[in-house]
Amino acid sequence: MNPRLISIIRKEFVQIFRDPRTLVMVIVMPIMQLFLLGYAATSDVRNIGMAVWDQSQTAQSRALLDAFRAADYFKINYSVGSQHEYQALIEAGDVRVALVIPPDYDQRLSEGNATVLMVLDGSDASIGATALSTSKLIGQSFATKILTEQAILTGRAAITPPLEVRTQVWYNPDLNSAYFMIPGVIGMILSFVTTILTATTIVRERERGTIEQLIVTPIRSWELIVGKILPYVFLAFVETFEIIIIGHFWFGVPVRGSLTLITITSGLFLMSSLGIGLFASTVANTQQEAMLTVMMYNLPSIFLSGFFFPLEAMPRFLQLVSYAIPLRYYLIVIRALLLKGVGAGAIQNEIVGLTLFGIGIMSFAALRFRKRLD
Repeated sequence: MNPRLISIIRKEFVQIFRDPRTLVMVIVMPIMQLFLLGYAATSDVRNIGMAVWDQSQTAQSRALLDAFRAADYFKINYSVGSQHEYQALIEAGDVRVALVIPPDYDQRLSEGNATVLMVLDGSDASIGATALSTSKLIGQSFATKILTEQAILTGRAAITPPLEVRTQVWYNPDLNSAYFMIPGVIGMILSFVTTILTATTIVRERERGTIEQLIVTPIRSWELIVGKILPYVFLAFVETFEIIIIGHFWFGVPVRGSLTLITITSGLFLMSSLGIGLFASTVANTQQEAMLTVMMYNLPSIFLSGFFFPLEAMPRFLQLVSYAIPLRYYLIVIRALLLKGVGAGAIQNEIVGLTLFGIGIMSFAALRFRKRLD
């Protein structure tokens, strides 16, 4: 074999092993992708949160609830006593569906013309479609069971099903997937653009040697941090409202919430994204390392935030991990504001989460960046 070629190959391997951080990232990233795609990439939604307003409180209504429990698609999390209660739960994202059983359910069931109402949250088209089809199937199966029991008792079979499950889809009656995806694109772009640009621009200064020139000037470290970050804050807000405008006028995505609240919550989320980009700039020596470091965060955040795949479809341990992803909270917020038109009270937990993540991540990154400058 050509000795010159062998020398070049050996030199490249030496260079690779001299940069252990990049090597670890290259090895770890495929494993991360494998597990994320293997566990998170699924649309088989189960355990959909449900609220029940049982106005009948009879053995017949409890039997219907048992049928929904047995199907393993719905999880009854709340028992409510009014429309206002289950509406508040749906707006806050605590449940996806509400089952309303009327007071005269048992009497109408014996007469063969009972009706129950399923109210569905259509803001997530995939979950809404699953809940819609499954609720009808459960109703038909339960009605068939009752018909069979009546036929055994009376000796004759009835023709008309004794139970009908009527559905009512809120926020997205046509279950248009664009209503779900476009608000998510806002979060994805805010996360990707701000983390990557913030990380690479500071590392680029270090590569070119201009960061040392800035350090010896009278500029203070906090002024350097703010000056580097603010342009990307401005660009991020421009992109946010650009997507909202195009999504609204071209794709018909509603904008039901307050633009002021959208701006405030987007700013809170930007603190986390910018902080992660700033942190990546402190651990990376080259732009390539900065890109890989940021991707180590962005990749799981996209899969575990509910952007592509419903969180309800993921294993329990991944659902728990998702609580450490700021993008998860922002997607809940932006979809609730655009599609549901909720106020701050309905998303207060997510706002608190974004605030804590933003302050914590940005403070840690800024302190580390200042130490790196010193």
